[in-house]
Amino acid sequence: MTEPAPSQDGLKRGLKARHMQMIAIGGSIGTGLFVASGGTISEAGPGGALVAYALIGIMVLLLMQSLGEMSTRLPVAGSFQTYATVFVNRHFGFAIGWNYWFNWAITVAAELVAAGIVMSYWFPDSPGWIWAAIFLVLLTGLNALSSKAFGEGEYWLAAIKVITVIVFLICGFAMIFGIIGGTSPGFSNWTDGDAPFVGGWLSIVSVFMIAGFSFQGTELVGVAAGEAENPQRDVPKAIKTIFWRIMLFYIGAIFVIGMLIPYLDPSLLSSEASDIATSPFTLVFERAGIAFAAALMNAVILSAILSAGNSGLYASARMLYSMAKDGKAPKIFARLNKRGVPVPAMLLTASVGLFGFLTAIIGQGEAYTWLLNVSGLSGFIAWVGIAVSHYQFRKAYLASGQDLADLPYKAPLFPLGPILAFVILLVVIAGQNYQAVLDGNLLQMASSYVGLPIFLLLWLGHWLATRKQPAEVIDPWTAKLN
Repeated sequence: MTEPAPSQDGLKRGLKARHMQMIAIGGSIGTGLFVASGGTISEAGPGGALVAYALIGIMVLLLMQSLGEMSTRLPVAGSFQTYATVFVNRHFGFAIGWNYWFNWAITVAAELVAAGIVMSYWFPDSPGWIWAAIFLVLLTGLNALSSKAFGEGEYWLAAIKVITVIVFLICGFAMIFGIIGGTSPGFSNWTDGDAPFVGGWLSIVSVFMIAGFSFQGTELVGVAAGEAENPQRDVPKAIKTIFWRIMLFYIGAIFVIGMLIPYLDPSLLSSEASDIATSPFTLVFERAGIAFAAALMNAVILSAILSAGNSGLYASARMLYSMAKDGKAPKIFARLNKRGVPVPAMLLTASVGLFGFLTAIIGQGEAYTWLLNVSGLSGFIAWVGIAVSHYQFRKAYLASGQDLADLPYKAPLFPLGPILAFVILLVVIAGQNYQAVLDGNLLQMASSYVGLPIFLLLWLGHWLATRKQPAEVIDPWTAKLN
């Protein structure tokens, strides 16, 4: 077997084109779509949820075009941490890197909590922390093998998700047209009660965070570019699938759920995270006459959870490795094993997954909600870093005298794309839990916004610690970036 070629930062380029395609397609399909989508419809109505997901989808498309331009020209594992450091400043890059590591490390913990909740469907008497421990060991072992092992595992886990959504859409539209499942409800659920827009624009803004969290993982293509066999060829292809993925999987699924399930349905109105196994996908499949729908969807949701945990462990370990190579983290995390895996960085990230054991202390639902909120804002901040870095990247590229025609992939809507994405992100970050602010609920405010002061403290702390040290001058077009 041919050994994968090393990348410029020491990692192995073991991710093939099919891995990159499936990472792009399946990277953002997870519990946000399979589970949380029901909550968005109950809160904002079918029309409001559709608008929220569409707006976030447009923003994500613009961001991935920005990331595609940078990652095909400079394919490194540090991705937007490296771009933020080189094209904005080292303090901003430091904060972006640690924020992103924190985001995915916490996501791994949140997915472990969710795994314990889903497993309770089959094993109601077993404590969630046991399953969290089992899955943590499995994911760590898979990531420790090689980048190719990660890619292969993600390929098949993502394939399960993609097939499920496709089958769901086929069944859903067949029910809408009355082919299966009895009499079609038509558009009655769009006129029931206050539908289609429940609570107006404020409700739409309030579900932005859930919609945004659903899309988080799309940027994994940029991180994986550092270990892709041919990033100049494979990343643009992956980026170009994003528009159709957003339209087919997210907009299509939200439309089907909104057509078939009233926003006042008690199953959608449930606010307890312990009811995570009650998926709107399950409800639709059951109404289509699939007897084993609940067991099927629980298995699919479990695969989605493991996929998110697998991706989170991979992405955060590579980000920590890149920061260590760049002097932003202890050097021990820059060590690789003979298969090109940053084992120390991976183990530190996995240790954060021990937060999954919070299920045994404060209860599954509370732990999942807290971890979900903390991770959600950190992901938005990372996206802000992509938008800002791309704007500066293009300026630096042109200032160096290079031709835009030489870029392997060019973002088609620059400068409007990153500017519009930046503005939408500011609105989302400011308004994701406005109700907690109005109600003076300090606990909810803390869980929703704690990522913001953490990011600012990282930025300020690095500036205070290094402000007297001369900044390294790097020519990104000729230098080997970490």
